[in-house]
Amino acid sequence: MPLHKTINLNSSTQILVWKITETYAELFDRVLLNDSSFKRLGGMKSQLHQRGFLSVRKLLQEAGYNDFDLYYDEFGKPHLKDGKHISITHSYQFSAIIISDQTVGIDIELQREKIIKIARKFNDEDCDFLKEEKKEDYIRKLTVIWGAKESIFKIRNERGISFKEHIKVLAFEIEDSMTVAELHFDNIVKDFNVCFEEIEDFTLVYAYDKE
Repeated sequence: MPLHKTINLNSSTQILVWKITETYAELFDRVLLNDSSFKRLGGMKSQLHQRGFLSVRKLLQEAGYNDFDLYYDEFGKPHLKDGKHISITHSYQFSAIIISDQTVGIDIELQREKIIKIARKFNDEDCDFLKEEKKEDYIRKLTVIWGAKESIFKIRNERGISFKEHIKVLAFEIEDSMTVAELHFDNIVKDFNVCFEEIEDFTLVYAYDKE
């Protein structure tokens, strides 16, 4: 289907979201791939992952770029050759990119009950604002927290960062659509604005430096 949603965060930051309804063949025929991406695509065993990968290239084209404008550093972080910052995500039926003049991170996640089982691995067990929540709201908030931490990790992209130990998401309500997160790592203390919204059964989260 066409572009699902565009969010203009400010004059220099744009988010594009794609709902993946096309077949692998349909997406493959509509995008340009450089040699490295073609090789990566061929090595993917899951067609779901392949379609996510290709849909991101379609989003690049929607933003006025193509796969030849994109490259990855030694840590696997994506960059655009014109110097703009980019972050990429895809999950099941959705993919998204964020492009900005400043460092940014983005994540999209399906809201699943499974996140309750792994919560202790990425979140403080004494997180007071999560207590007394109904199960459905608990899952929704945990998904925001995971997405926020994933987005900030993509911004910093440094080995050794622990979601649980080094990144703290401050209290929020789903209706707020935003919160603040703190990174404490290797003598660095940094705050990030975190925005989020729900798209069908998914949660889209994006983060950027809090000035």
